[in-house]
Amino acid sequence: MCGDWWDEDASSPGYNTFRHVACGARPTFGGGSEALWRISPQYRYFAVVDYNTGPTTPGRGSAIFVHVSAGRPTVGCVSLPEAQLVQVLRWLRPAAHPLIHLGV
Repeated sequence: MCGDWWDEDASSPGYNTFRHVACGARPTFGGGSEALWRISPQYRYFAVVDYNTGPTTPGRGSAIFVHVSAGRPTVGCVSLPEAQLVQVLRWLRPAAHPLIHLGV
C-alpha cells in the first residue's frame, strides 16, 4: 500500500519496524529505509522475520523478510516463487512460533 515503509534508520526511534507514512509524504526517518509499495514483485506478499526486535539494537541488522523471489539472490532475506510463498503464508501460524533455519 502506498506509504508503507520499513524503517532501517538506526538513529530512528522506530528502527526495524513497519511504518506507514501518508502517501506522498516524506518520512521522518532515512537511512536505507525501504518503500515497500515501490518494490515489486518482492513485496507483493511477504512476512516479517522476527529478528533484532524487542528491544532493537541499532546496527545489528534489520528488515529480514520472507518475500516473493525476483529471480536473483537477496541481501539477507528469504525468497520463494510467488505461488510457494502464498502457500507458506496460508500455512503460517505465528502463535505456533515457527522457525526459519538457514544452513549450508
